[in-house]
Amino acid sequence: MTFPAVRAIGAAMSKRTLPEEAARRRTFAIIAHPDAGKTTLTEHILLAGGAIRAAGAVRARGENRRTRSDWMKIEKERGISVSASVMTFEHDDKMFNLLDTPGHEDFSEDTYRTLTAADCAIMVLDAAKGIEPQTLKLFEVCRLRDIPIITFINKLDREAQDPMALLDEIASRLQLDPSPIWWPAQSGNRLRGMVEMGTGRFQPYARKEAGAAEDPDHPPALPLSDAAEYFEQGEQEALIEAAELVEGGYKPFDVQAFLEGHMTPVLWGSALRHFGIDELLKAIGDWAPAPKVMKAKKEAPPETRNAPEPEDIIVQPGADEVTGFVFKVQANMDPNHRDRIAMFRMASGRFQRGMKLKVQNTGKALSVNAPIMFFASDRELADDAFAGDVIGIPNHGVLRVGDSLSESGMVRFAGLPNFAPEILQRVRVRDPLKAKHLKKALEGLAEEGVTQLFRPELGADFIVGAVGQLQFEVMADRLNSEYGLDSMFEPSPWAEARWVSGEKADLDDFMGKYRPQMAADIDGAPVFLAKSSWETGYVGERFPKVAFSRTKERG
Repeated sequence: MTFPAVRAIGAAMSKRTLPEEAARRRTFAIIAHPDAGKTTLTEHILLAGGAIRAAGAVRARGENRRTRSDWMKIEKERGISVSASVMTFEHDDKMFNLLDTPGHEDFSEDTYRTLTAADCAIMVLDAAKGIEPQTLKLFEVCRLRDIPIITFINKLDREAQDPMALLDEIASRLQLDPSPIWWPAQSGNRLRGMVEMGTGRFQPYARKEAGAAEDPDHPPALPLSDAAEYFEQGEQEALIEAAELVEGGYKPFDVQAFLEGHMTPVLWGSALRHFGIDELLKAIGDWAPAPKVMKAKKEAPPETRNAPEPEDIIVQPGADEVTGFVFKVQANMDPNHRDRIAMFRMASGRFQRGMKLKVQNTGKALSVNAPIMFFASDRELADDAFAGDVIGIPNHGVLRVGDSLSESGMVRFAGLPNFAPEILQRVRVRDPLKAKHLKKALEGLAEEGVTQLFRPELGADFIVGAVGQLQFEVMADRLNSEYGLDSMFEPSPWAEARWVSGEKADLDDFMGKYRPQMAADIDGAPVFLAKSSWETGYVGERFPKVAFSRTKERG
């Protein structure tokens, strides 16, 4: 994979100011319930943006036709996304950073962290199913972070719910004002196309012929009044009436209300048939916000004596200093090189290859000589990057999820939380001689931030915590394929893990009495392992001066 568009802009970049470069960035995530068509939509956005020449089906034959954003072996075999990936491309004089997130709820923590790097979210709904449970959870995360949402209702090529019922569901369940930008002319085998609200422009739908290798070129848009050839008797008049009713019944699109999180523009289409994708990409370019002003703290490096109190600051995207944070670490994207890449979301400044950046919480300086611009697992050296861009920083254990980097080393963004796991299991390797290799592999995977690793104070077994069972299957697959370790997971006696904190004397007293149930996480922070939620509550009452936390913030 090469990036001709990225290469070509090097000369143009120097002609723009920092605020101008930031203003043309669009960094967005795609969120959806599993099977809503998120990964297929990702493919076709890349196709519409000119980043790829053919959209590969998840189960297509041949490695070169695999889904571009799903690069892990297990993703290709199962047809699901289990790891967030980043794809950068230029289109219509804008730079798009597309963050593809896992849809499966077992990987919700990875999705949450990825959303911290996004300025906008595309919410994908299945036209037949509407809002599903995981969609609702991801929407709540977006609301907590004030991320504006563009709604894309997918799979119009199949039989769908009544369009007005879908909009009413968005209004009632999400407390958002839906503003339809386009309106569909039926669905499934009767799908004729869609009409643009306000202009009356009609985009006909062209069905993909059986056996055709590529998606169709849809007929050009034309006034609805001139589109009689695409309808059967009475359908055109019914669509005109429906469009008038929709225009009168729903609020017109208001960009400011969208940016404030009160309104969502609604677009329709079929990702599989490449219908409605050009319109969606245009909406992202026109309406998705440029990189936002971010809150941070200015803190002296950790080795500074008598350091002043942290100062609240505002980081402007067009500011001179390079700042940003690590929202994900991914190991072994290239198994041949055992690489370890930190995904760094820039908040301000102009990054140039070879620049030195400092890690705020450790004071360590990094010379970033081989920064990477992503296209899923493919990559190319990045000479320049600006606010809103996501670049990969190769490192060997120096960077962790939640780290803040800047030229001064004094800027700290809010940390990214670790969440208490819901399932705890023992992990062992079948070959006892490889126990040390298992420890290193587990630590590497835990540093990516998707799973939790606990080392009990007593005993030699490792305890791995995860949100769902699928995470253990992915971990076993990666231990085998990336590290050559035949591992086995077994039930552990523990049901809950809680981080504990408090005054040293209180902590020492508690940990001394419950030493068989104490463990340390990958950072060495103390963790209490409980046999049940009742035990967690009971112990909490016995030791009121010790805090038992479900989350731990690092950064």
